[in-house]
This record gives sequence, structure tokens and C-alpha cells, in this order.
Amino acid sequence: MSTAFAVNLVHFVRHLRDRGFQVGPATIQELTAAIDAVGLAYRADVKAAFEAVVVARPTERPIFEDAFESFFGKGLLRLPHIPEAGDEPDRGTLDLRRVTVPILADMPGDEPDLGDLGIPEVRGASAEERLATRDFRDLSPDEAEEVRRIMARIVWRPAHAQSRRWTQSRQGTRPDMRRTMRNLVGPGGDMMQLAMAQRKPRRRPLVVLADVSGSMEQYAEMFLHFLHAAQGRLGRVETFVFATHLSRITRELRHRMPDAALRRVGEAVDDWSGGTRIGDAVAQFNVLWGRRVTRGGAIGLIISDGWDTGDPALLGKEMARFARSMHRVIWLNPLAGRANYAPETRGMQAALPFVDDLLSAANILDLREVVRLLESVPARR
Repeated sequence: MSTAFAVNLVHFVRHLRDRGFQVGPATIQELTAAIDAVGLAYRADVKAAFEAVVVARPTERPIFEDAFESFFGKGLLRLPHIPEAGDEPDRGTLDLRRVTVPILADMPGDEPDLGDLGIPEVRGASAEERLATRDFRDLSPDEAEEVRRIMARIVWRPAHAQSRRWTQSRQGTRPDMRRTMRNLVGPGGDMMQLAMAQRKPRRRPLVVLADVSGSMEQYAEMFLHFLHAAQGRLGRVETFVFATHLSRITRELRHRMPDAALRRVGEAVDDWSGGTRIGDAVAQFNVLWGRRVTRGGAIGLIISDGWDTGDPALLGKEMARFARSMHRVIWLNPLAGRANYAPETRGMQAALPFVDDLLSAANILDLREVVRLLESVPARR
């Protein structure tokens, strides 16, 4: 294996780790062993071997394919091949002399330590890293488009809840008498073996109320792209937007293409960039949708800067009712990450007693923290 290819391999694993893959120093050895097993003659074999090592979930496959093309796409070249008798069809050979260093990192001349994946490198930030810290309101059109692509690649592993259903398990916590009695019929019926069961895991529902009023106009589109990306990665997601009143957009966001989905949302919502009446919107949700979409221990996610022109007493009353129907209430405020920020608006003061987590949500890094929080929500309060 050439030095350039080995260096590329290290940065490839680092890139996957930054995207949420469960990889580490041992992954380098596993990828090297995979290369020893399949060789470097065919591009398809190398890609399939790498995928078998690092991809654990279907949602990770598109991210892996993009990373593989970015890091090895310029080095895995088709070479002219004269077929001989008994040769397999040419599937694209690999010329190690043409393998390049990764194009997604600004690498210095020194080679990295192949076993040191736990210590972050000290080098200039990549374009993606710089965008991850940019406030959504400061993005240019081209930067906003790149941020939307980054959102689509975020890996979600939401925490599971315990359903009321039971499933068989050797490590179960209670006897499964029905299965035990059924096993008595047959050749092994003389020796009764006690079957065990445990709670069946399920994905916890997510209920989102997003503010699209005038004060949130610079952030609302990005949040909707974020929620569109979450549709296929979480369990049941119910999405609502509000300014002066509440609108359900769950069906509109189910469209596969994000631009078409947001266009449908714009057509369905008639109070976009209007005033803000958070209390009225939460009250409307509690009356019309509370019992219909919160079953199963849902997580309530409210996205708003807290600027409210309505009655604070109404907001406090309805937030208390909203919190009682949720497993956990998370409030995302784009202003919360700014220096010297304090939740002093009337809306935030009224809602805070019923909020479990108040997080900033002004850039990609903030949204990744939200994803990590959703991945760590305990099964019980």
C-alpha cells in the first residue's frame, strides 16, 4: 500500500467519524485487512469492502458513498486493460501511482500518525467547518445552499423508548409464559425451558412547533430544511408552524425533494412573517392536536426567539398543559448562543418554567447539539 493511499485512509476515517460514524483507531486496521482480502485491482470491490466495515445503518450509506467518492474518487481510475483468456470482465482497476491525498482537508506536508485518531489535528479549518459556525442570518445564497446539503447529511440515531409490547429475548426481565407453553409441544416437551421477554423498543415521536413570524424570518427556512431532513431519520414526526395562528405542515414536508416541500409549505401557510402569538398557537395545538399526536411519550420541540405580542399569562397556562402531554420539552432559540443573552422577553419568562432544555439554534453546530440531545433522551424521566 502506498504512503499516499495510507494517508488518505486515515483522513477518510476521520471524516466519517466527524459525520457521526462509530469508527476509531481499530477501523484503520479493519480497512487495511479488507484491502488485503479483496486487493486493489477493482474499484467496486474496494468500495464494497469499505462499506461492509464502516456502514452499520441504511441511513449511513449515502454519506459513505459521498465520502468515498471525495477521498478516493480521483485516485480510483479506470486503466486500459487487454483481456486475456480466463480473465474476469474489467470493473475498473486502481493505479496506486495516481492515488491522491484527500481533497476535503488542507493537509500539510507531514504525514499523520496512522494510529492516532483520538487527538484532533491542529490545522486550518475546512470550508465546511467554517460554515458550521456561521449564523444562518449571515449566510450568502451559495453558503446557504451548502449548509442545506450539510443538514441533509447529518446522521440521526434517536434514542428509543420502551413500548408496551413485549418481545422474546434471552436477556428478558420477565417470563414469556405463552411461548413457554407453546414450546412444550414437540420433541423437547419433557424438559421445559422458560422463555423470557422484554419491552420492545420503539422510536419516540417528535412534535415540532416552529415560529415563522417576522422576527424569525432569517432562520425559518433553514429550520424547515432541518426538519425535512429529520423526516426520514426519526420515527413519527409531526410539524407545525405558527405566527398569529397554528398550521400543520406534516404532509407538505413529506415530499421527497426539500425545495418542493418548502414550496408546498409556503402555499399552505398564510401568516408567514406576520406577528407572533405563541400562547394562542400553543393553545390551538393543545385543543386540536394534543391528544392525537402526543401518544407514546412524544418529545416537544419549540423553535422560537420568544418575542410574543400575546398574553404572557395565556402562554404560561398553555405551556404547562403542553408540558404535561410531553415526555420532554426542548426550546430552540437562535438568540440563546449570543454573548450576554438572557431570556428576559415576556414570552420566554412565561414559558421557561415548563421547558426542560433551552438550546441555541443559530448554526450547524447548534443543530448537531440538538441531534445529540435527542439521541440521549432517557427512556424514563
